[in-house]
Amino acid sequence: MFKSLLFSRLCLIFVTGAALAASSAPPARADLLDDIKKNGKITIATEARFPPFEFVENGKIVGYGRDMLDLIMARMPGVKVEQLDLPWQGILPGLAAKKFDFVVTSVGITKERADKYALTLPIADGTVGLLKRKSDTAIAKPEDIAGKVVGTQAGSSHLKTLQDYDAKLKRETGKGVGQIKEYIDFNEAFADLGAGRIQAVAHSISNLGPLIKQRGDTFAVVEPPFGPRNYFSWAGRKEPDSATLVQFFNEGIAELNRSGKMKELQQKWFGFAMDVPADKVPDPVM
Repeated sequence: MFKSLLFSRLCLIFVTGAALAASSAPPARADLLDDIKKNGKITIATEARFPPFEFVENGKIVGYGRDMLDLIMARMPGVKVEQLDLPWQGILPGLAAKKFDFVVTSVGITKERADKYALTLPIADGTVGLLKRKSDTAIAKPEDIAGKVVGTQAGSSHLKTLQDYDAKLKRETGKGVGQIKEYIDFNEAFADLGAGRIQAVAHSISNLGPLIKQRGDTFAVVEPPFGPRNYFSWAGRKEPDSATLVQFFNEGIAELNRSGKMKELQQKWFGFAMDVPADKVPDPVM
């Protein structure tokens, strides 16, 4: 009788201890990449008004970035890509709010963004230059925008570059840009430039080259670029559950760079190839 009672108590202690140990064990680590594979879908945010990186043609998002995305996602068979076309100003806040999984659009590398988001290896050169009307002889070099109205995209790295250059002009010459006008997207800025409502647009050289091929009778690029050497990347969240997804895209970008496929796509969409780092994310220059 005593042995039976003792055995029952020992069993109760063992079961209770096992239950407590199970309840105190850390939860399984969440992993966004695993969830994407299980669900068979990844949601991507894009600003499809940024040719030739991403734009809409015949109702579909196409461009340099989309071609890269398709090649990289081929390494994840069975996963459907849902690509959202969103205004640039809401993309990074939407990423932070977990409205989508990843950002595949041209994210200029800045210190503020590098602190908040997991930026990938570069996908292209993002150095900023100036576009003017071809007939405008008053702007022959970047310094000539002093006193002029210059447009660029709100919330972009182009805006930060232009603001920094404006401050530099004021320090060195006592006269900065007359007015910086911000736009939702660059198409609006180009329309105002063509109509003479502004005198220049600050945009990345990689975008301006293809634009000049299409509208070289209207616009011209001001040489040299006024911004520091910078790059575009894609972006994920910095939370631990996004680490493997960011690594997946970094590995894909690195492979496209090393294999020469990236330069092949650049020739296709830009008409020239760019040298971008394949082994690390460059330190932000602004």
